[in-house]
Amino acid sequence: MLTGLPFLSVKGNSAIRFDIGELKLFFFGSVIRISEFYLLLAAILFFLLFITFVTTVFGRVWCGWLCPQTVLLDLTEYLASFFGRKKRRMARNILLLPFSALVSLTMIWYFVPPLETIRGLFTSSTITAFFLVLWILVYSELAFLGRKFCTSVCPYAMMQNALFDKDTLIIEYDRSRDDTCMKCDECVRVCPVGIDIKQGLNSRCIACAECIDVCRAISSRRDLPPFPDYRGRPLRPKTFILGGVTAAAGALLAFLIWMRPPVDFLVTREQEPLPKGVNRYSYTVTNNSHESLELELSASPDGTTIIGERKISLAPFGSIHGKVLVKAPDGTRTIRITLSGKGKALSRETGFL
Repeated sequence: MLTGLPFLSVKGNSAIRFDIGELKLFFFGSVIRISEFYLLLAAILFFLLFITFVTTVFGRVWCGWLCPQTVLLDLTEYLASFFGRKKRRMARNILLLPFSALVSLTMIWYFVPPLETIRGLFTSSTITAFFLVLWILVYSELAFLGRKFCTSVCPYAMMQNALFDKDTLIIEYDRSRDDTCMKCDECVRVCPVGIDIKQGLNSRCIACAECIDVCRAISSRRDLPPFPDYRGRPLRPKTFILGGVTAAAGALLAFLIWMRPPVDFLVTREQEPLPKGVNRYSYTVTNNSHESLELELSASPDGTTIIGERKISLAPFGSIHGKVLVKAPDGTRTIRITLSGKGKALSRETGFL
């Protein structure tokens, strides 16, 4: 999904991509500019609350099941198992080469459109350099750090320790049945982070449930449930409180996006010597919609004249900067410059001296 998302086109642009040159984020048919940073802050707030909610209720479900690093390591280890135990490690490291290259390309695709990136690999030294550096870094991390990254470096893994409570969903060994355990240590052998679940809850556990699967295969022969199993109480008051707060943050984000005006209009008076009764104004018009717009400038009070280009054409999510001269009747202290189109108008008052 993460790799394919940049190829998804919504209203002519990538579903998710940050344009560094123009400092704007393309997001599922909409565009968020750096001037609208409050939307990004609201999105970050929602994301952090969502992570807190999921982690507090479901524990390390992300680490064991959804994290791209976990997925890649599981996939390459599974494919390497077909080459036999002796060649397994070498096969895994070889398989990681194309996968880490794909990850590196994916990271670039969130800033440069995929087709442009692929062409740039052979024509742009900047894209080629970024790709090679990312490839080396990603491969080194996956091949040499691997699961150690999850247990010692990953900041999210460290943060989870502070979010757990006694009802968080975890994998725990049933000590009350310890005397019936065969102590085969298969749970230890299959653990990707090398812990012994029989020794109690360990902060390095990524909740992948490998120990449950292998124990179930053995204990079922004796008609016994697996000794390690899920423990926790997902449905509890804290679940609904955190879920409600997260939903409120999501609703706030949706409201802020819905309240965005279709057009942003900014007018500034230039400080420069001009004949009496004439001022120069710079303006910036930003189109926040996916439709092309034909707009026109006008000024009031009566007798005020705009000298310069009054008609403005804006592409979808486009922005334009321009300047005009405004001549007003003697004694005018304030004028109103209006931008109109499609039956709607935006006005800005500005001083006139």
